[in-house]
Amino acid sequence: MKLKKNIAISETGFIFDPSTGDSFTLNPAGIEIIEMIKQSKPFADISIAFTTKYDVDPSSFERYYYDFVATLKQMQLIEVYE
Repeated sequence: MKLKKNIAISETGFIFDPSTGDSFTLNPAGIEIIEMIKQSKPFADISIAFTTKYDVDPSSFERYYYDFVATLKQMQLIEVYE
């Protein structure tokens, strides 16, 4: 998966999609995940980073992560390769 090329993201978590005019705001955790997605990090690396840094168990993080990714996909902000 990767972030679409035309998506603009500020350091504060403001996302703008110029193709639709839509804008979104991410919380700090969302910003971290987006940054890791931009770096093409696999889920396992992202999960380890989050479960080490934050008080979250791996199964809960996995659920939250895939919910977040589904939202990104629904908003057409990422491209998922299957």
